[in-house]
Amino acid sequence: MAKQHVIFLHGPTATGKSSLALELASRFPIDLISVDSGQVYRGMEIGTARLSEDLLAQFPHHLIGIREVPEIFSVGDFCTLARFHINETLKRERIPLLVGGTMFYFSALLRGIPNLPAADPALRERLAHEVRQSGLDTLYRRLQKMDPVSANRIDPNDRQRILRAVEINILSGKQVSECEHSDGLDKTGVNVSRISLSVSDRRTLHRRIDERLREMIDAGLVDEVRGIRSRYPQSRGMPAMKSVGYQQVWSHLENEVDEGQMIADIATATRRLAKRQLTWLRHERGVTWFDASSQGLVSSVSRYLNAADISIMGH
Repeated sequence: MAKQHVIFLHGPTATGKSSLALELASRFPIDLISVDSGQVYRGMEIGTARLSEDLLAQFPHHLIGIREVPEIFSVGDFCTLARFHINETLKRERIPLLVGGTMFYFSALLRGIPNLPAADPALRERLAHEVRQSGLDTLYRRLQKMDPVSANRIDPNDRQRILRAVEINILSGKQVSECEHSDGLDKTGVNVSRISLSVSDRRTLHRRIDERLREMIDAGLVDEVRGIRSRYPQSRGMPAMKSVGYQQVWSHLENEVDEGQMIADIATATRRLAKRQLTWLRHERGVTWFDASSQGLVSSVSRYLNAADISIMGH
């Protein structure tokens, strides 16, 4: 009996993961599963670089557009749904390919979710008071000292995740990565092929980011956020709005920054996101890297998958 395979396709933002996934889906019996904390929400198409409706009709993706903006979608929700779709795909003797840039989701799916201490309202309030008194950067520097791995993976402006990481360290006496985990895919016997795209020249990646941002602006990103703000005026602080671009446009709509500053802020935030994604991936073992700018990318990845015996299940 052929060994069951799962493919992870990850990499920094703007490296062409979605395009590669579509090419692979046209060559192998692949079912696509999105690994994107923004694309799970309806009405967030432009700012999350979601594929067009035509392409999604041709190449359906699980876990896209399944929640409303005010709803919470946790890493636990992701793992539960992703495992369900993986199992259903394998039953049909097809290959699950998980594609996206939310590295925390990939990690939780592969290794399991940490069994973390429950929230402590009193401690959380003390930490929140510290933030109000001294600023979020002070608490973030504290996290860097106590748990540099977690700090490296969290946006320095992500107040919610910084508070939770510090809280976990204090309550458990351990770094987040040291907490016991529930079982992930690595305990199931499934073979996980981990592919990552990179762009060797940072300037090229930044140019790609700037070009895609301009396309988003031209496609109506501001109007997209304006619509969300109109439908859900209280959602500015919700997890859905943590996706890069949405907070910055919201600030512009509140007249806190002009359009030029908004665009510059989105570009800066996207570059920082790409850097965090790269840092995370470089610390991972078992990742096979491919040059996103190579003209032979699709052929190279296809050869790699064939060599990994995925051709056993291929066309």
